[in-house]
Amino acid sequence: MNLTTLATCNLNQWALDFEGNLERIAQSIQLAKAAGAKYRLGPELEISGYGCEDAFLEGDTIRHSWEVLAEILSGDLTDGILCDIGMPVMHQGVRYNGRVLALNRRILLIRPKLILADDGNYREPRWFAAWQHLRAVEDHALPRLIRGITGQESVPFGDAAIATRDTVLASETCEELFAVASPHTYLGLDGVEILANGSGSHHELRKLHRRIDLIKNATAKGGGIYLYANQQGCDGGRLYFDGCALIAVNGQVVAQGSQFSPLDVEVVTAVIDLEDVRSYRGSIGSRQVQASATPPVPRIVVDFDLTTQAPEQTPTRPIELRYHTPEEEIAYGPACWLWDYLRRSGMAGFFIPLSGGADSAAVATQVGIMCQMVVAEAQAGNKQVLADVRRLVSDEAYMPESADELAGRLLFTAYMGTKNSSKATRQRAKALAEQIGATHLDMNFDTAVTALTTLFTKFTGRTPQFKAHGGSDAENLALQNIQARLRMVLAYMLAQLLPWVYGRRGSLLVLGTGNVDEALRGYLTKYDCSSADINPIGGISKVDLRRFLRWAAANKGYSVLLEVVNAAPTAELEPITGSYAQLDEVDMGMTYEELSRFGRLRKIDRCGPLSMFEKLAAEWSHLPPREVAEKVKRFFTYYAINRHKATVLTPAYHAESYSPDDNRFDLRQFLYNVRWTWQFRRIDQLVAEMEQHQKEIERR
Repeated sequence: MNLTTLATCNLNQWALDFEGNLERIAQSIQLAKAAGAKYRLGPELEISGYGCEDAFLEGDTIRHSWEVLAEILSGDLTDGILCDIGMPVMHQGVRYNGRVLALNRRILLIRPKLILADDGNYREPRWFAAWQHLRAVEDHALPRLIRGITGQESVPFGDAAIATRDTVLASETCEELFAVASPHTYLGLDGVEILANGSGSHHELRKLHRRIDLIKNATAKGGGIYLYANQQGCDGGRLYFDGCALIAVNGQVVAQGSQFSPLDVEVVTAVIDLEDVRSYRGSIGSRQVQASATPPVPRIVVDFDLTTQAPEQTPTRPIELRYHTPEEEIAYGPACWLWDYLRRSGMAGFFIPLSGGADSAAVATQVGIMCQMVVAEAQAGNKQVLADVRRLVSDEAYMPESADELAGRLLFTAYMGTKNSSKATRQRAKALAEQIGATHLDMNFDTAVTALTTLFTKFTGRTPQFKAHGGSDAENLALQNIQARLRMVLAYMLAQLLPWVYGRRGSLLVLGTGNVDEALRGYLTKYDCSSADINPIGGISKVDLRRFLRWAAANKGYSVLLEVVNAAPTAELEPITGSYAQLDEVDMGMTYEELSRFGRLRKIDRCGPLSMFEKLAAEWSHLPPREVAEKVKRFFTYYAINRHKATVLTPAYHAESYSPDDNRFDLRQFLYNVRWTWQFRRIDQLVAEMEQHQKEIERR
């Protein structure tokens, strides 16, 4: 056997946190060496952090990256282990997303990214260029700082492989795994046995299956070893990088890291027999034919062995893959994101306007689950988590006893009711806060609402009325919005002063509680309590949130959530009368299930009004075409009217692929012709044709 121990990792890096990023990189290398690994793979752009965005345009970012690399090379970290490290590099005046391969305090190769991510959440071509010279290398002149450490004037830069005495290894980076013509295809055909991907891949509901399938397939067809490293945590923005470092051999996974974890550093290793790769490849006749005709990739020859002769070692066996359900993803992904945001923001905790409805209950539940995860890690001996907890509560001797006890220190909630609020929602909010352990306030703010309406009457001489009391639509909407916007003002006042009230320092992060469907439809008041510091459910559909609440009631000890999820969603901004109760789906003129479908067709399938109608007319064949047309037109009308609200949406955890986030993900205009004259006319024409066709069928 030719056994080699290989290491990959999940790192919780933070954009521009060079000091912290260096510490985590160093720790991962030390853990890899302790496990006997001869090769260590790290995430994409791990030195600077992936999420630097326009800070990549600053020369300081590249300069500091070289300084961190100098620290790594000047010590013994790379002694006896080949380290594959991600960082930005400027080569001949062009900025690249690079991999630096270093061994024994010297740089062997700088490998630039060949295929950049440029869709969805990613805008890499804004900051980097893709390397255009396949199977080619150039000399890269090293900075003076690095020359003084390594004694090298220049190093190879480009698309090449590392040839040790016993095997061949090569890197690819993140998007290259997902590309149609992935580099690992020609690298594998040219005899590269160890393929490594340092990635910065974000969490999205139900996405992990695709990623793992691609990793398995990368070696299933042609054999080989594939290592995958990833960031894990909040890098400073809306995305949560969800780890799940992997090692696969010949299409089978032999090691898998966590997907959601408070760990800052997680190293995954496997012992692999290179003879298994050679035997597998030699058994595929078509691969041998293609490999014999493949143009060669330049090799950087290194006097180093990746294999060892250790008779006590045995190859790592394939494992059963672990996947989370969507409900678990909604629980653990935002919980980890919230923890990172809280501990890195310097704030003292969270504040949630708790309404007794599903959305705010979901956010509070996620904070409760965050506390459960943190307590479990602290009690298991995670020194970093315990240090962060003690800093947050300003007590160097503190040891959390339970999740609800910790929640009492970190989570503050308030039911902000008016005369339009019901006893049922008030009771549900209080019960949920008690089960989670939050510090809860139960309050009415009718006096504030009355003060504003009185002020309006004083200066205009007119007194607006709700529609239930004979008022117009304009009056009705304005009176609802007063309540919603006052809740936002009260929320920020409470967030700033509640720690002071309870004798603590700092202020609280206000959490938003609007879901992706309401943002898409615009069913929210601009600058109301949907306005917050961050929003953990802003990218999650109402349909998925309901499933999550049922799961959390059954699995996390928050039984009151069953009452919450079974109650009809209501804003409770209008008077409750015997003949009328305000219900969200009635107000919107569409169900949440319909909204979710509209969102997916609009964003994922790139449908305008006409093509959406055509698809739904076939999909919802149980409905008359005219009714389907009215639903589609109603959606696009309100989407267009309210699109401006997307420009001020609270920064939200990205979880769903049809998010309407104007700032980063959904780059559409916010001023529309809300009549959609041409588009709706074409729908009407098509409806008439379909109805005429149906009449002809009935006459036959």
